[in-house]
Amino acid sequence: MTSKQRSYLKGLAMTMEPIFQIGKSSITPEITTAIAEALEARELIKITVLKNCLDDGSAIASTLAERTHSEVVQVIGRKIVLYKPAKEEKKRKIILP
Repeated sequence: MTSKQRSYLKGLAMTMEPIFQIGKSSITPEITTAIAEALEARELIKITVLKNCLDDGSAIASTLAERTHSEVVQVIGRKIVLYKPAKEEKKRKIILP
């Protein structure tokens, strides 16, 4: 992913609300599956890491990206933005520059 594409996705993510919260139990198989399904449907999602989670936000982001085969767009504090293009080009909602 180029810096221009990453910048474009960051702009889209600014107006989004987080759809997942990762708490004390950190990354469970259930949350990983739910995030993978959300990425397939939406392509770009925002996740919040709650204060009671002991893991680091960037470590969680890289683990989730690896498990869901997505890319980390950005990690700011306790907010994570992930991107995964739809498998079929016809279903893609986000067209990268």
